Amino acid sequence: MENRFENFTYLVLKTGKIIQRIKNIEMEEFGLKAVHVMCIYHLSKSPEGLSNKDLVALTLEDKAAISRAITLLQKKEIINCQVKKYNGIITLTEYGKEIAEYIDKRSDEALEKSGIGVTDQERDELYATLRKIEENIENHYNDLLKK
Repeated sequence: MENRFENFTYLVLKTGKIIQRIKNIEMEEFGLKAVHVMCIYHLSKSPEGLSNKDLVALTLEDKAAISRAITLLQKKEIINCQVKKYNGIITLTEYGKEIAEYIDKRSDEALEKSGIGVTDQERDELYATLRKIEENIENHYNDLLKK
C-alpha cells in the first residue's frame, strides 16, 4: 500500500475492527458486547460514578448506544443507577466490579500480545504520533465545519 491515505485508514480501521471483535468474544460469556466493555471500564475508573453524558463523552459512542447499553447493564445487575434520567449517577455493582477486573486482566493480556517485538520507546513514539495526528485531523475537521 503506497498510498498514505489508504495505508493509514486501512491500518486504523482494521485495528479498530479487530479490537471490537476481541471485545465481543471476551464478553460472550456475560451476554455483553463491545460497547459494554468501555462503559464498565470507565465506570471502574470512576468509583464516584458517571452520568450517561459522561459515558457518551468517554466512550465516543452516541447517546442511543449508551442508553441501550445502560439499560442492559442495569437489567443484568452490573450497574446501579441512582436516577433514571440522562444525568443520573451510574456505578458498578459488586458483580460489575468482578467483570471490570476480568476486563482489566484480559485487556492487559491482549496488549502484551499486541506489543510483541515493540520496544517501550517505539510504543511511546507511536502514541505521541497518534495523539498529534488525532489533534491535527480534529482541527482540520473543525475548520471544515466553519466553511
